[in-house]
Amino acid sequence: MNKVLSWDALSKFAIEDFDRVNGVNNSYSNLRLFGHNEKDIDLIFYRDRHSWCPYCQKIWLWLEFKRIPYKVKKINMYCYGQKEKWYLQKVRSGKLPAIEFSGKIITESDHIITFLENEFGPLGSSLVSDDIQEVRNLEREIFRSWCNWLCRKSLNFIDESFSKNKFRQSILKLEKILSASKTGFIDSPINESETSEPGTGDIIFIPYIERMNASLSYYKGFNLRINYPFIDKWLTLLENLSTYRGTQSDFHTHSHDLPPQMGGCFKYVNDQQIYFSNLIDNGEGLGNLEFNHSTDLNYYARFALKRVLKHKNNIINANPYEKDLFEESLRSALTYMLTSEINKVPNNAFLSINYLKNRISVPRDMPIISARLLRQSLNKIVSPNVNCKIDQIPDKHRYDQDPAKFILQ
Repeated sequence: MNKVLSWDALSKFAIEDFDRVNGVNNSYSNLRLFGHNEKDIDLIFYRDRHSWCPYCQKIWLWLEFKRIPYKVKKINMYCYGQKEKWYLQKVRSGKLPAIEFSGKIITESDHIITFLENEFGPLGSSLVSDDIQEVRNLEREIFRSWCNWLCRKSLNFIDESFSKNKFRQSILKLEKILSASKTGFIDSPINESETSEPGTGDIIFIPYIERMNASLSYYKGFNLRINYPFIDKWLTLLENLSTYRGTQSDFHTHSHDLPPQMGGCFKYVNDQQIYFSNLIDNGEGLGNLEFNHSTDLNYYARFALKRVLKHKNNIINANPYEKDLFEESLRSALTYMLTSEINKVPNNAFLSINYLKNRISVPRDMPIISARLLRQSLNKIVSPNVNCKIDQIPDKHRYDQDPAKFILQ
């Protein structure tokens, strides 16, 4: 372990901070201007501090693609910790997302988009148009069939097959819509540029298709990209857009954050399910089936380092296992990630390393590729001990992810 870099030596690899206000979309910003003046902003966007809420993601994407300047205030979801009292005084239900525009509070994602359309114009087709209503109805149909398959325990093979087929019948309707699209999007806005971007019709689908792709891979061994080429193309088009990437979570985060939100998710054990879930759990990830975009791995490794450096004291303090050994093990993993120098840690470091690996949250903590590189590096420096107790991720809540343990961003 004598080749493990010190924190000072590691800090020399960190990237410079980027422009959170006018730069690429990101989960850390509390202000987005798009070149406007802050004093002219009338809009406050209340979204979840965990950067996971699917309905918040919908509004987040709408504002970003429409390039509406806004302020951000981050609120806990109940699943991760206590809701802020000041927010409950403002929004009695505590619901997220919400916006405040010139002193007026609007909740419910569809109501918010309708309000924003009236103020700033639609993004592609209007949410109240007949075409989008049809798309919205299909999204709800797919959502129900997904919930039925994922969240209801099958009694036997026939029961499981019936739920799977109902989902496939529903999702095939989206595949057919995308197969007929000239742009690859559901509802691409008409503009003078040669590039296409998603419209409201796409944004309606994005949050839960992202979660379906993750959860069905993990719990059922069923991957949307393998089975539906036009959905795969659609997801790839989105992943080529930094606006979407700033909101995108990974399969590990979704697979373990969904059960407490959905009331439970049930596995159908088969060879593909075991293969996928093992890759997701150990942090290796599913490659292009999870994220299909070419990346600068060196940049994302250094980005992961920057995020760890920012929160390292809290990361160490929040870990319930032996602190000194964990601190050195964390530096060992970062050393490998940046230099490819392997310094194995003692077997009794396995629990603390596994605890961190299970609690890297995307995109709250870092982007998908940064998280994948960090998890892979944590794997590299520890030898799994078959006799070691495995850290268990809660499935009734995620209080282990309570942001109160960390510096507010």
